[in-house]
Amino acid sequence: MPRPLVLLAGVMILCLAALPSMCQELQPKTIQFKGAPEYSDQELMDALGLKPGASMSSADLNGYAKRLMDSGVFDIVGYKFDGVDLVFTLTPDPALYPVRLENLPLTPGPELDAALHKRLPLYHGKVPSEGGLLDGVRQALEAMLAAEGVHATVAAVPYSSPKERSKVTAMSFKIAAPPVRLGAIRVQGASMALLPRLQGIVAGIENPLFDSQSTPAHLEQSFVDFYQNQGFAAVKVHAARSGAPVTTTDAILVPYLVTVQEGRPYKIGSIHMPPGALVSQEEADKIVASPGQHTMGEALETVSLLIDQRYKAKGYLDLVVSHTPAFNDAAGTVDYTIDTVPGPVYHLANVKFDNVSDELRSRLMYQWQLMPGDSFNQSYLDSFLANAEKRDAVLQRDLAGALSRYEISADPVTHDVNVVFRVEKP
Repeated sequence: MPRPLVLLAGVMILCLAALPSMCQELQPKTIQFKGAPEYSDQELMDALGLKPGASMSSADLNGYAKRLMDSGVFDIVGYKFDGVDLVFTLTPDPALYPVRLENLPLTPGPELDAALHKRLPLYHGKVPSEGGLLDGVRQALEAMLAAEGVHATVAAVPYSSPKERSKVTAMSFKIAAPPVRLGAIRVQGASMALLPRLQGIVAGIENPLFDSQSTPAHLEQSFVDFYQNQGFAAVKVHAARSGAPVTTTDAILVPYLVTVQEGRPYKIGSIHMPPGALVSQEEADKIVASPGQHTMGEALETVSLLIDQRYKAKGYLDLVVSHTPAFNDAAGTVDYTIDTVPGPVYHLANVKFDNVSDELRSRLMYQWQLMPGDSFNQSYLDSFLANAEKRDAVLQRDLAGALSRYEISADPVTHDVNVVFRVEKP
């Protein structure tokens, strides 16, 4: 929605000096901008299409000021001409947001920012929630996509991060239709011995929905996990778009190249747990068993899964686990120091059972032991129906052959968890 043009200080353009008649040509000796040091005079001149020494009418001045206001970058725009110097006084809008590319097959980063800035001098990596700069970025992204053969409409929508859902944290640019998917994946640098197994990973990854933020990281992590489980602790993986997107009748496919530097295989030496961790050092030592005799993947993956299970069972759904390696190339071993950041404890808020009769719902609720306010235990959900059927012959009879799944909705602000079980009968 365009900003309203009303004659109120702080909302509209302020003319701070009486000007000659609307038809008289003015020729300022200097044009200056005050109040917005993050924008250079040259950037502001370019944004207005102004040149030093240019002649203009008072109507032109109002037009230039309106253009700055309509950009959405400034809250207040004023100007003063004293017969010699033209001075624009600017008050920037503090509510500018980072740009987030949702499913656009473009690579976010300095190069894209530079290309947008070249087209839009007021673009410094952020945009307003409305106004000319926002529309200009959207149109520029459409033009960049068209240059690569992708003709689609780009929409700009407010974005809230999962941990800050109550406020806008970015402006997200997305293609509504057709869907954008991950296309062909080429692998470079993999050894011939492992390449056949990598093809199975590739086949399982291709064609999910594409996200310019998460897809490269997901690709890289999938390959890193595979290699680390084979003992290649120092593997390096880089995923980058490879070639132009391919438009089919029902999707836009984004091809990728995954480059691998395998390094050498290592055996596990030791895994060091932090003090007070829910997995003890003794348990980790037992899993490692004999240092140097197990591949890194066998021990590290087992310890990592045990850590995840223990913490998630106590409601630490935001758990972050990091592994810091220390390599001993002479011995061909790697030692790992594990660090855990549990985050807040989540609690159960509500549980529902869908697609069942009232009688079955009552029986299921009777068997349910995780009460609202209790620390959320995801492992309890995994085994609940099987255990409930063992204790209730009616449930065992009526749910025989049924498929069940559950959905978890966790609020990162309140740390409440709502659970919905859905039962599908044959």
